[in-house]
Amino acid sequence: MSELVTGEAVALELRAARLPSRALAVMIDLAAAFGVYIAVSVALFAAAGSLDGAAQAAISVATFVLVLVGGPIAVETLSHGRSLGKLACGLRVVRDDGGPIRFRHALVRGAMGVIEILGTAGVVACIASLVSARGRRLGDVFAGTLVVRERIPVARTAYVPPPPPWLMGRFAELDLSGVPDGLWLAIRQYLTRMGQLDPQVGWSMAGRLAADLAACTGAAAPQEVPPAAYLAAVVHERQARDARKAFGAMPGYGVSGATGYGAPGAVPGYGAPGAVPAGSQVPGGAGHVPSGAFAPPSGQPTYQPAQPSYRPSAAEPPGAAPQDVPPKTGFAPPA
Repeated sequence: MSELVTGEAVALELRAARLPSRALAVMIDLAAAFGVYIAVSVALFAAAGSLDGAAQAAISVATFVLVLVGGPIAVETLSHGRSLGKLACGLRVVRDDGGPIRFRHALVRGAMGVIEILGTAGVVACIASLVSARGRRLGDVFAGTLVVRERIPVARTAYVPPPPPWLMGRFAELDLSGVPDGLWLAIRQYLTRMGQLDPQVGWSMAGRLAADLAACTGAAAPQEVPPAAYLAAVVHERQARDARKAFGAMPGYGVSGATGYGAPGAVPGYGAPGAVPAGSQVPGGAGHVPSGAFAPPSGQPTYQPAQPSYRPSAAEPPGAAPQDVPPKTGFAPPA
């Protein structure tokens, strides 16, 4: 990244273009310029075939200056720093303060380009770009400009695993207005990377984050809930509230009054009960929920609340599925 400071003292984080992309853009521009130069030269020589050699030489020099020098200057001025090659490579020429270039910037760049690109076959421009910390050639240094990348690859959004289904809606009455954005970011980063952490380190980190979150909400974290599951449930509750604000009680979104979610038709992507089983692939390839992600490491206390007993009655047919047995997610509901 290259930090540019505007006239209003605002720092801009722009990614400077490097030599390979700039060289490709220059090659495209030169190919287009030489194509136009050859076509114009052939047309002019065909029209002025009866002139003497001195006149034809003057026409040739004028054509070279107008097409190979004036053409790029005019294009960069009119397009605010986006020539044909830069447009194809996703680059743009800007001022040192991040603003669009003007005619004087394009004129200096074009005049220096004749020397360092056309006159030396690009050797001087390559050396200057490699030496410069921001990849600038001599034309950029004298003109006070910088070539930046406009198309930056977007990083894939990390997926926050949903909490166990028996925690859905448990924190619906929790006051989340006092939780700062920095803590939300830290919790989200932990939940998205907890599968990559050492179990002992992840468990202690989850405990610290859970304590900070409980201090901000004013309600103590439940002792029978693992810290990571508590964090995931509170993040899920915040996402559910955001979904209710955005969509309201729209049909098909399964928003209920107490928990904010119904089992079928829940808002996709917010971890509805049973929507993403442990270890399964998330639709769209956003990530996956690691099996046992919320389980404590060896040596830590294991939370295993008592399972409710179930005895089928005589009225139920043999082999009927019990209705009060919680789904198998790696967690048992508290007694």
